[in-house]
Amino acid sequence: MEAETERVIVPGVIGARSVKWLDSIYIIAEECQGFFMQKDYKMFPPSVDWDNINWSTRRPQMDFPVQSVICSLEDVQSIKPGKVTISGYAVSGGGRGIERVDVSIDCGKTWLEASRSQKTGVPYIADHVSSDKWAWVLFEVTVDIPYSTEIVAKAVDSAANVQPENVQDIWNLRGILNTSWHRVQVRVGHSNM
Repeated sequence: MEAETERVIVPGVIGARSVKWLDSIYIIAEECQGFFMQKDYKMFPPSVDWDNINWSTRRPQMDFPVQSVICSLEDVQSIKPGKVTISGYAVSGGGRGIERVDVSIDCGKTWLEASRSQKTGVPYIADHVSSDKWAWVLFEVTVDIPYSTEIVAKAVDSAANVQPENVQDIWNLRGILNTSWHRVQVRVGHSNM
């Protein structure tokens, strides 16, 4: 007979965006000694390299920073000049809600605040009883794009944490949690149709 398994969601604890199926739960006093907790999900300063790494000097990453992703466009997508809807998702860890999502169509020189929702057509209201701080917030903004450019999105959470501009600002040996501004290159062209 096959054992039954259950699925668990632990709000505020990163699950590396994967589903965890459980057949038992153990409560232990010390940190798990498994590979990923001991030698994978850890961040080190720039002074640490593969020759001087000491895994025991860091705790595993259990939370994740504010982040946003543009989902409606792909790099070097050819679009017609004019109105384009830019949409995606934003999320922050630790129960911190999304305060706003900013979108730029000029490589980050100027910004527009995108509208937010928990699901399509339902406005997002921070700290509202139905607000879900443990889930993605969808964002959307319609802009006029007259020329080829780089479109950028960045989110700000309720604790005023902002996505960093560049990966260099958050570089770490393992390369985990690269949550820098999401950038999409678009090419504006004229259709022959």
